[in-house]
Amino acid sequence: MANRFLELNVGQLERGARIAIGATLVGLAAAGTLPVWGYIGAIPLLTGLSGRCPAYTLFGFSTCRMAAPRKP
Repeated sequence: MANRFLELNVGQLERGARIAIGATLVGLAAAGTLPVWGYIGAIPLLTGLSGRCPAYTLFGFSTCRMAAPRKP
């Protein structure tokens, strides 16, 4: 079970989008353009950088082509 949490489950295109959106939100919050809720962008930023999404793991979902099929 622990190995499931170490598998990459976020595809390259989605990783790029998560990084861009997360960095934009955090940057705007740091600049004062967005209120403090803008720091929520740290979540997509970190999941994009790591290539792992805990929610995808819980639901058995993956957008990564390289991910091996899970055994039941």
